[in-house]
Amino acid sequence: MNCNELVELITDYLEGSLPASDVGRFEDHLAECPACRLYLEQMRGVIKTVGQLEEKHISSEAKEKLLRVFSNWKKGV
Repeated sequence: MNCNELVELITDYLEGSLPASDVGRFEDHLAECPACRLYLEQMRGVIKTVGQLEEKHISSEAKEKLLRVFSNWKKGV
């Protein structure tokens, strides 16, 4: 596995939905790549921080922008 592949699979890994056949390759790459280990820890930090946000902490403009971005992302735009 290379760094680009790891980035594509990181969400599945963190959610525990990465196929078992890929988990070993993913973890083998992490063992050899300090940059990807750092990226994984950064993603864990982002998830932890975002998970603590409440709707009242997000401005209406930011909420609208996020909803637009996610809507477009789902559409493949």
